[in-house]
Amino acid sequence: MSNRISKVTILDIARELNITAATVSRALNDHPGIRESTKKAVRETATRLNYKHNKIASSLRLGKSNIVGVIIPSAEINFFGSVVHGIEKVAAENNYTVLIYQSNELYEYEKKGVQTFLQSRVDGVLASISKETINLDHYSEIRNRGIPLVLFDRTDDKLGVSSVVVDDYAGAFQATSHLIEEGCRRVAHIAGQQHVNIFNLRLKGYIEALNVHNIPLNEDLIVYGKVSIDSGRECMKQLLARPVIPDAVFAVEDFTALGAIQAIKAAGLRIPEDIAIIGFANEAFGEYLTPSLSTVNQQTVTMGEEAARLLFEGLRSGEPFHAHPRKLVLKPQVICRGSSVKYPKGDGR
Repeated sequence: MSNRISKVTILDIARELNITAATVSRALNDHPGIRESTKKAVRETATRLNYKHNKIASSLRLGKSNIVGVIIPSAEINFFGSVVHGIEKVAAENNYTVLIYQSNELYEYEKKGVQTFLQSRVDGVLASISKETINLDHYSEIRNRGIPLVLFDRTDDKLGVSSVVVDDYAGAFQATSHLIEEGCRRVAHIAGQQHVNIFNLRLKGYIEALNVHNIPLNEDLIVYGKVSIDSGRECMKQLLARPVIPDAVFAVEDFTALGAIQAIKAAGLRIPEDIAIIGFANEAFGEYLTPSLSTVNQQTVTMGEEAARLLFEGLRSGEPFHAHPRKLVLKPQVICRGSSVKYPKGDGR
């Protein structure tokens, strides 16, 4: 006698309930055309018979995987982890699973991630473009196949897809204005790669804040880095080697600011008394530095939630997904901490 236990199929459930296998399949997939009483009976029978749902086979039959792919530049950065947290929350509400691919800020990795998602037959893709990426053909392939694509944070309007961003221009303007309002007049900017739209917008916001506050633009106070701790440190060393050093720095993001802080301290200068500094992104480590790092909050969880909602709204609409792209712009929030506040409230100034 064989000890092999036969695998329960939808045919076994159908025979047990005297209904068709097609009805069982639709009931298990919560089809709106099946009565609730039938769905309940199918689920109870499936549990009693220890039926295991084959999601892969189901997705092939239905042309739907209930999986969305998410491409992030780096899992080591709290910013992207927070965005993913928001995406996963909304995905779970819609009974979807999230598949995450990390590009490591590399164009070739990003292309490989897109191909992995296409081969996995994901129902949609959410992505933030890597710093190295200039050619967008791999994203165009997603769009051309009619697969929903929503970009977040690092986006490109040329793709003609929906996106969710923070107002990087306004955030940079507010951050620079904060430094000026603290009495700083030689405000430097450590910028990022200018082909990345968000970094370009932050440079423009910095320049506009100087203009509004009647401070002449000094090109010697702008240095361009690659957005990292090492780059921030090297860029700050360049600024400290100038004939007139800055009294404040707006760094393009928090890791860059961290490198700049290391260089300032190594030079024996005080923060914020000698040089005030503010970053961008509100990374988790910022509040634990000494002094704590002022920064710009990008509403990361909200960004992830809104990007996912755009994706699922499109999936439900049944309309050509990229016909009417939408762009949601979130408001940034400046967080003032010890690294930039030279004159605390109540000091009698």
